[in-house]
Amino acid sequence: MLKKNLILLFCLGCILLTSCKSEYEKLRASNDVELVYKKALEYYNKKDYYKAQNLIEQILGRYRGKKEAEDLYVKYAYTHYYQGNYILASSYFQNFANTYITSSLREEAAFMSAYSNYLQSPDYKLDQTYTLKAISELEVFVNTFPKSERLKESNKLIDELRAKLEKKAFEEGLLYYNLKQYQSASITFNNMLKDFPDSDNIEQIRYYIVKANYTLAENSIYSKKLDRYQETLVAAELFKSKFFKSKDLKEVNSILKQTKENIKKLENDGHQDKGAGNRS
Repeated sequence: MLKKNLILLFCLGCILLTSCKSEYEKLRASNDVELVYKKALEYYNKKDYYKAQNLIEQILGRYRGKKEAEDLYVKYAYTHYYQGNYILASSYFQNFANTYITSSLREEAAFMSAYSNYLQSPDYKLDQTYTLKAISELEVFVNTFPKSERLKESNKLIDELRAKLEKKAFEEGLLYYNLKQYQSASITFNNMLKDFPDSDNIEQIRYYIVKANYTLAENSIYSKKLDRYQETLVAAELFKSKFFKSKDLKEVNSILKQTKENIKKLENDGHQDKGAGNRS
């Protein structure tokens, strides 16, 4: 008896599943736009975003110019978002924001486009295309909607993404330094001063600029030594004036002292060479 009941329940379950599937398939083949619209919203509200997406896609063009179009388009973008298709979601949200410029949903769509790109931003070690894209869109959002309730959140996301870019740049500079590519290290760290002027790591950045410049000068051919020691001198003097309580000041002072001695020696050598040339 129990076995028969289980079989009966199983069969009923199969019938129910078949019935649901057949309703959806009938809707996919239906020309009843209003019915498909109604069912699409039902699926959406039940969080069945796959079915909702396909049904909305089926009728979206038929609602162009109608009052339902804006809400339908945004929901369509959300179906991609909720399924983790952030690239497509961003594209549809952005397209909506650019098309429906007077819509009450424009602000939401503009933010969601940026946020979808934020979710695509990978670990700092990887390519940061989506990080840059998210920052750009968030900055546009902040400027376009300065009174938005999402303003604080947007600025927080920008700070988070910029911190990721900063970490990537610092690690690249450090990698160049450890690989003894001192010129590339110096360029990378100097670029960081321009790109991240408010960084909490300015002291460390300037410290590595001093070290990279000095080591580069030490290993340079004779004709380039003087210029590079002079660059080291400027960097070391600047570090000393800004970070006089730094734990690295003793090392920087030592580099500074040696740099001054090397510059003096090179300048004396230059004067002697000129004197010898004049006598000849």
